[in-house]
Amino acid sequence: MKPMFEMLAGYNAWANERVYAAAAELADADYRADQGAFFGSVHGTLNHLLVGDRVWMHRFTGAGPSPARLDQILHDDFDGLRAARKAEDARIIAYVASVTPGDLEGTISYRTISNPADIEQRLDLALVHVFNHQTHHRGQVHGLLTRIANAAPSLDLILYQRQTGIGLVKGAPVAATGPQRRSAG
Repeated sequence: MKPMFEMLAGYNAWANERVYAAAAELADADYRADQGAFFGSVHGTLNHLLVGDRVWMHRFTGAGPSPARLDQILHDDFDGLRAARKAEDARIIAYVASVTPGDLEGTISYRTISNPADIEQRLDLALVHVFNHQTHHRGQVHGLLTRIANAAPSLDLILYQRQTGIGLVKGAPVAATGPQRRSAG
């Protein structure tokens, strides 16, 4: 099971970099405009992803910042947010690499933020949530990028696997580009 989490941590960083590269191309007004997503804008959603990861990494390690609100804006400037995202992705990769199979079968205890309650949960299942949460909100950003710029990068896990060779039994890594967007009409 540990190799799966290592793959997901690497994929997470790869997908985040692709999303940030696309978001960097947006006009600031488009980047910050409320698009009706859970956290409003591309900027708000990218901040929420960082908030969520910091909350969970604090729960896992007891170290680092732990934001008090899920809609907190941690960085108002794109470059600062992007740098913080890269650092958090590196932190997640290092944490997952340090976890033992025995740790994965253990539990963590924490208090929820939105509706305060004390929770004890298996670590492996909490990690599944962290990566699924990233995919959920990154998908929202992907939809916003498609709406605003009429383009967004492929974020398919299989594309990451083919580019890196992770999980391939036969064949070498390839410079796969992913599916092409179908034309309207």
